[in-house]
Amino acid sequence: METLSFDSSSLDATEEFLSRAYTPMRIGGRPQETGARIERRAVGELVVDKLHFDYTMAYDAGSLGKVCLITLHRGTLADTTDGRDEVYGPGDTFLVAPPDRPYTGEVRAARYTITMFDPALLDQVAVVGADRAGPVALTGARARDAASNRRLGSTVAFLRDHVIDTPDAGGLVVATAARHLAAVTLSALPNSAADDEPRPADNRDAGTRTLRRAIDFIEENAHRDIGLADIAAAAFVTPRAVQYAFSRHAGTTPLAHLRLVRLARAHRDLRAADRRTTGVMEVAATWGFAHPGRFAAAYRAVYGTAPSATLREGS
Repeated sequence: METLSFDSSSLDATEEFLSRAYTPMRIGGRPQETGARIERRAVGELVVDKLHFDYTMAYDAGSLGKVCLITLHRGTLADTTDGRDEVYGPGDTFLVAPPDRPYTGEVRAARYTITMFDPALLDQVAVVGADRAGPVALTGARARDAASNRRLGSTVAFLRDHVIDTPDAGGLVVATAARHLAAVTLSALPNSAADDEPRPADNRDAGTRTLRRAIDFIEENAHRDIGLADIAAAAFVTPRAVQYAFSRHAGTTPLAHLRLVRLARAHRDLRAADRRTTGVMEVAATWGFAHPGRFAAAYRAVYGTAPSATLREGS
């Protein structure tokens, strides 16, 4: 895990730090109050920062090269890119700018969370058809509706509080959480994949042979960081076709089946583990489950008992 902390009342030092941590940036104006605090936690390609500015700060920044989501907790942020004046307030979770575009704006005495990830993750989780050309792109900054905004904000909070800040977070836990964030981002924000219409080839390829190939791949690779795009490629079809195959012939989705396989592996390992040397969440984390309560609920729904009871019985 990479950690980074910054606390300063110097505008010059703040500008230098922001330029190093994000992208070349210029702070406009010379406010009287100049306190800035930033804390970074990063694992792999996933970055979660907590920021607090005591003053109003205008900025002019270069492109980030990453999907950058901001969740505001206090104060406001105005996006002034290309002449806009879009103001966000507490509770809003939004895209600060497209990954490949410079941006300008103003942070107004704000406390907020920044979450960044590789844009390639969007392609890995997108449900697209056979004729899509080019990468999936986010086409709007605000969530489609209030429910989408809440879902995106709660996903960021989960990453911040239960994944990144967990001392032993890493491996499959972080990879699974990052893919989940990318999928929720696509479901919440306008994007080019949302307009992708189903193609006849996707319906034709959504048969039982596709389902069997996909299931075999999941069974053999559940321990790895895999997603929808990997499953579809292994089945030699598009992501939409493999989604159709699971829906029609198994009544589920590829990623739901992947979670069920990983839950079964966790169940197997809990039965074989020694409770004197192994904890429930150690096993859960091995299979990509980060939240104790959610893991326990999913486990009980399938096996009718708590994971801790299985661990005791197996010792």
